[in-house]
Amino acid sequence: MSHDAAPSAASPDGAPDRTIFGHPTGLFTLFFAEMWERFSYYGMRALLVLYMTKGFLELGDGDAFKVYGAYTALVYATPFVGGLLADRLLGARQAVVIGGLLMAAGHLTMTFEDELPFFTALALLIVGNGFFKPNISTIVGSLYPPGSPERDGGFTIFYMGINLGAAMSPLLCGYVGETFGWHYGFGLATIGMMLGLAVFVMPTRLSQGLIMLGALVAGGGLLVFRPDNAYYTAVNVFVACALLGAGAAAFTALGRGGLPKEKGARPPEAEGKRLLGMKADHAVYLGIVIAVPVFALLVQKNEVAGTVLSIFGAVAFAYLILYAARSEKIARERLFVVLILTFFSMLFWSFFEQAGSSITTFTDRNVDRVFADEVVHEAQVGTTLTLSPTQEQLGYSNGDTLFTLDQLDALRRENAEDPSFTVQWTVAQDNVGMGLAERVDEIPASTFQSVNAVFILIFGLVFTLLWGFLAGRGLEPSTPVKFALGLLQLGRGVVALWRGAENADARGMVGVGTLILGYLLHTTGELCLSPVGLSMVTKLSPAPLVSTVMGAWFLATAFSNYLAGLIAGLTGVEHGDGDASTIPAPIDTVHVYGDVFGKIGLAACASAAICFALAPLLKKWMHIGVEVPAPEDEPTAFE
Repeated sequence: MSHDAAPSAASPDGAPDRTIFGHPTGLFTLFFAEMWERFSYYGMRALLVLYMTKGFLELGDGDAFKVYGAYTALVYATPFVGGLLADRLLGARQAVVIGGLLMAAGHLTMTFEDELPFFTALALLIVGNGFFKPNISTIVGSLYPPGSPERDGGFTIFYMGINLGAAMSPLLCGYVGETFGWHYGFGLATIGMMLGLAVFVMPTRLSQGLIMLGALVAGGGLLVFRPDNAYYTAVNVFVACALLGAGAAAFTALGRGGLPKEKGARPPEAEGKRLLGMKADHAVYLGIVIAVPVFALLVQKNEVAGTVLSIFGAVAFAYLILYAARSEKIARERLFVVLILTFFSMLFWSFFEQAGSSITTFTDRNVDRVFADEVVHEAQVGTTLTLSPTQEQLGYSNGDTLFTLDQLDALRRENAEDPSFTVQWTVAQDNVGMGLAERVDEIPASTFQSVNAVFILIFGLVFTLLWGFLAGRGLEPSTPVKFALGLLQLGRGVVALWRGAENADARGMVGVGTLILGYLLHTTGELCLSPVGLSMVTKLSPAPLVSTVMGAWFLATAFSNYLAGLIAGLTGVEHGDGDASTIPAPIDTVHVYGDVFGKIGLAACASAAICFALAPLLKKWMHIGVEVPAPEDEPTAFE
């Protein structure tokens, strides 16, 4: 552990702000605030599609994917407005608090199983994320002076905090929600959001205590709430150790000073500003009250969301292009680099975000998630077994009845109070080789959404050290090349899923190793692109417009999520309509998923080739090492 004793700005309670591991101590406050916010978001996301298809809504694949696509798109659209309001009126700090309160209310509302609270909850999360997401990232960037070589590393550490939350949430919220009841999973997400907000707003000493308390409680939960499986237990232990280690590091860092008061403060020119004849803050609150029912309607009537998003996006990016055209040469070319790489980022996330939709349903229906204790033998043909039904029975016949996922889910709903229930199974010849296991041996599908985040925890620091090692020898790839590498790795990961589907077993099931390999390659791609993308926005954007451009970055991600929902719709496999819809046997669904995954992999690799070709020009336009002061007549957001 290294410390830099040189003081800088004061922390919230007056202590000098120092560094730890070469980074400002305030970074670790933001690390845990964002970690718990991502815990809440990804905990809800892990359950969302399964909740819509298996819970009280009972939507078919197509309708569930449309709602999911519209929701995730709008979640990433609102940060453009949230960034703009923070830049010009609120300041990033106040925006983060507003966003956290709205998101906590959204997660809490999700615990009520009724259609109106469901869509209201999604709307609260959409609006809250708009205030929270761009502005906490902007505060991270403000901790580093212009040209700081530590900025990329700081964003990667921050990104590891995001993924620590994303790793915990499916393991806790997903497992608890699928095992004990959906509302319990959403309730955990609510607690996580409130804890993250408390870490952000409390005095430094109290934040230290909250960080350690949260780490200890969540770490204990990871060890208690888990399937009886050695592999799953090992993952939970790893995440718990990572959480406790991060908590200890943050506790030490905050002992040397917290987040300086001036970081994210309200802009001086916003003091006393009025909008619509009222105080600016009151106008913002009124806008929130109006926006929530509007977004609830847009998610419910999701076919309208795409049109609204397209219009909103066109206006936002036209504004940025106009701003660039009015800027001097270096600022203009840098902003063009941001916009071009934002386009490639949009392609990346449209493919990557299959994780929460089509890859989740693929995992639920076609990935073998059970570690069977034994199998049916030839000598048992003609006998009747008393067994605990699991995914191992999918695609096999019990007498004259083909056992499907619909039947398994129905049995579990009927026996919700007795998870260890059994059924009578008449063994036929085609049952030979069928696995026999208990429910505790089956890993819930939602929890596999933690695999990507766990790999980021493992490899995030490795990539940080790799970029530093290469930079010291003048070999570090430029940001555009890193983007191309990210797209290429993502394409290879989706191709791995396609190959797994093409080589499925006789009943249409794919080995869990294929899924993990796909997530591993997705992760290496993400580590090439996403952390450096956030850093790029803060480095290349004009100073008066950083939060606005950060919002535009997330707006592009909104387009990608909407597109991801449309792509996922191509994998819809239910038969029939409405209450008569059923999920067919795995052998009838595996190649539907495989065909779509093959096309996604090809498109991602082609995009990577184009980005590689443009990289030399984009690197030139970045004007690395050139400092350009902002002109006095810098265009403003409200001109």
